Amino acid sequence: MKRIIAFCFCFTTLACASTPAAPFPSATPTRAAAPTIAPPTASATATPQPKRRVIILSIDGLRPDAIELAPMPNLLALMQNSAYSLTAQTIYPSSTLPAHASMLGGMCPQKHHVDWNDYLPEKGFALGADLFDLAHAAGLQTILYTGKEKLQQVTEPASLDQFVWINDRDKAVMQALLDNFPQDFGLLVIHFATTDDMGDVYGWLSPEQLSVIYRADEALGELLARLDAENLRNETLLIVTADHGGHDHTHGSRRPEDMTIPWVTSGPGIRPGLLASKIITMDTAATAADYLGLPIPAEWDGAPVLEAFGLPAPARAEKVCDP
Repeated sequence: MKRIIAFCFCFTTLACASTPAAPFPSATPTRAAAPTIAPPTASATATPQPKRRVIILSIDGLRPDAIELAPMPNLLALMQNSAYSLTAQTIYPSSTLPAHASMLGGMCPQKHHVDWNDYLPEKGFALGADLFDLAHAAGLQTILYTGKEKLQQVTEPASLDQFVWINDRDKAVMQALLDNFPQDFGLLVIHFATTDDMGDVYGWLSPEQLSVIYRADEALGELLARLDAENLRNETLLIVTADHGGHDHTHGSRRPEDMTIPWVTSGPGIRPGLLASKIITMDTAATAADYLGLPIPAEWDGAPVLEAFGLPAPARAEKVCDP
């Protein structure tokens, strides 16, 4: 039976297709205000510059070793022209909501304070200025498509032009996006939930989980085909990653199976090849911000992955976040 599909849009006139999510509380934790960034303006005589866009695809629970085991032919083909790491690290706890708050907020959990992993609107939102805040303040269209309702707590609604929650399979999430494909997005984040769901039920690297990873890869292929059809590849930085891995029927620990994630980026200026740099999930936000020309907040723990662009990679501390 097809699962319920729910659409929730911020600042649109479209109605939800099913019962709307519970409203956010009026009182939320104090967070640093997003910086006021004036959108770039072109002079009358300046040569028009290509638009810069970023797409971040997070495949919830994807372990790097599952890429070949599933297999994921579209991602494997993409990696041939990408800078990538199969040893990138997430944060502890290696759980969906805290990890996405770090991935998209650029900060360790001790700063964004997301220490819960369920949809708990009474707790408000991640603290600090996140990637959505920066992009929205710069006048870029910001969009989040997700398979889990709780991901709306990574940023305040005011920083999202569109939030879409699809309580269904990854391909349904992608189909909803393709049916309403935004023509002027600046930052588009897509979240696939099914790999994590199937790992919790059947186990990591089980045949059942590998089968849905293969389907997630098919959805990635559909996205790549649409970008080609719209002639957007030459202006879009694409990052494919995960929030955490997993072992047995669980995740959240410091075990390497839980902490190790893939990190793949392609697009303008990317130098293909295996990255030698140590990559942490907070680098996703920093790399996206740097590509979009946004100022990186001083409190961020992530840094742009300069090696991906053929630039020298600065040294970093062995441990970035506190235990």
